[in-house]
Amino acid sequence: MYLFTTFILSLFLTIGLVPVFKRMAFRMHLVDEPDARKVHVLPMPRSGGLSMAIGAFLPVMIWVPMDNMIRAVHFGCAIIVVFGLLDDVKNLKYWQKLCAQVAGALVVMFLGGVQIRCLGGLLPLVVSLPLTLLFIVGVTNAVNLADGLDGLAGGVALLSFVSIGFFAYQCSNTYLALMSIAVSGAILGFLRYNTHPAVVFMGDAGSQMLGFLCVVFTLMLTQANTPYSEITPLFLIGFPIIDTLTVMGERMAKGGSPFKPDKNHFHHRLMKLGLFHSESVVLIYLLQSIFLCCAFMLRFYSNLINLLVFIGLACGIVFLFYLARNTGFKFRNGNESILGARSLLVRLGGEHLSIRIFFALLKWVFCLVFMVQCLIPREIPTYIGIFSAGAIIAIFYSRFRFPAHKKMVLRTSLYCITPFLMYESIIYPALWVTHQIMLVHYGALVVLVISVIGTLNLTRRQKGFKFNPQDILIFLVIIVFPALPSSHLNIPELRTVVAGVLILFFSGDVLLGEFRSDNSFLDNILIACMSIVMVRGFF
Repeated sequence: MYLFTTFILSLFLTIGLVPVFKRMAFRMHLVDEPDARKVHVLPMPRSGGLSMAIGAFLPVMIWVPMDNMIRAVHFGCAIIVVFGLLDDVKNLKYWQKLCAQVAGALVVMFLGGVQIRCLGGLLPLVVSLPLTLLFIVGVTNAVNLADGLDGLAGGVALLSFVSIGFFAYQCSNTYLALMSIAVSGAILGFLRYNTHPAVVFMGDAGSQMLGFLCVVFTLMLTQANTPYSEITPLFLIGFPIIDTLTVMGERMAKGGSPFKPDKNHFHHRLMKLGLFHSESVVLIYLLQSIFLCCAFMLRFYSNLINLLVFIGLACGIVFLFYLARNTGFKFRNGNESILGARSLLVRLGGEHLSIRIFFALLKWVFCLVFMVQCLIPREIPTYIGIFSAGAIIAIFYSRFRFPAHKKMVLRTSLYCITPFLMYESIIYPALWVTHQIMLVHYGALVVLVISVIGTLNLTRRQKGFKFNPQDILIFLVIIVFPALPSSHLNIPELRTVVAGVLILFFSGDVLLGEFRSDNSFLDNILIACMSIVMVRGFF
């Protein structure tokens, strides 16, 4: 309960704070000016880090009791955020930023006791202290340097913090789980404004804070009395570490300074290979997810096995980038899709015929699935019937009096009723629902997925629903983590509920995006379904 409340509080607090500080950013000189090394072309407010810091730490101060370690994390992070804000305003020199990072690291090391004490055996202080300092400062900078595309650093950090929270909860480290989930909620709230095309940046205050907290939390997780391998932090922060080491190594190989900025990071290289902005971000999300899967699968194995797998995976990624650059490989020619999905569908039946088939399939299968969802549950509570009656009135009212708000009313009704119907259908089906009927129901959901993919690949509408990297993150977090074998959400029916709800959500959003504003097809579907639910709830 505390985990969920903390996540929701940090999420909505950050969502509310970002626009406030965004309006103040230009007066505070928190603005990122474009230059030859950066991707954006207009001045952008970089006040998101301050919003995330407040959004993450206020819930922690409410739920997490203060001890020396928690105080040290707060104090050390405050140093990082304050100097990050100064850097965002005045562009501090590198040695000034480094001094602040060292100060924050020393605080958590000596006041909080966060140290690398064991790597298969106890380390003497003469090795432990400098190694810990180097690791904390190095990872803080690695995440900072990874903040080169919209949503990139935030999304990679979100995956890491969710993993840390999951591992902490598994070993009953509740306070660490709460802090990790609070930071995850703050990042997700920020990504609402930072997903491409971004309207606000996190700045050095945000990226350094995320890097600092990520490395400190991983050390708190693996250097405590837990069964996890001490090498697990390398996987949890995998991609930023490899990116930074590779870039610095290439700079030194060319005789330059390892700290001189350039455009040779992995995200820059992916765009040079022909990927669009969002595609580069999603591919890096997937690469980071591979590291996290390795962390999960190898967390109980020896340090040697973990280290060998990490080195092998890192070398494989670096080699693939090297091979692509030296062979002139490109992901696409012109505007052709990476997977060739559009051209394949066009070859199968012609573009106009294909979009009509997929869109018609999406419409009618969605209609059928949603109608069946209203009939399968064993019983409908009265309060759901009352809600359905209110939704019908709201849909009719918006349809005739406020057509500009009709889509919002339809989406709200869909989002409110779908989770209940899917849960009741799968967990408490009616007695007449056989196993064969449920298999047909699941098959219809698969058809919905196929029709959504086909429609999105072939549509010419510019203002319709579009997948973005944040959608991919939501799928990774909500679908993958409940499916892990040792997850506490390991009831197969609950996984099916989550998957079904997401499929209906995205199908409804695609229909809302593709229909013209005067089309009443979706209105009629929801009114008919809500009527069934209302009657069942009342009688």
